[in-house]
Amino acid sequence: MSIVFCVKADGSGIAGETRGDSTACALWVVLPLGDVLKSHRTRCNMTQEFVAEKVGVSRQAVSKWEKGLSEPSTSNLIALAKVFGVSVEELLKNVGSGEENH
Repeated sequence: MSIVFCVKADGSGIAGETRGDSTACALWVVLPLGDVLKSHRTRCNMTQEFVAEKVGVSRQAVSKWEKGLSEPSTSNLIALAKVFGVSVEELLKNVGSGEENH
């Protein structure tokens, strides 16, 4: 599973931008779901252990999600969104097949 992030010319990601807003974006980048989860976790200054405890899974499960070895269930995605303080829609916005369609 992949998610699309908008990257500014300075390299910073833009959370919450729509894919069609090309004026705000210099480049669209497709990232694996694991990278997106890790990005949210580190943005929130959380450890894998903390996230695991809040979601009700093992630290190893969080590690596997971030490495792309497995994917969280729907209920775990809902819990992750709550932990990261974003909506599920925001967490999974622009999830695609890995192909850029802009």
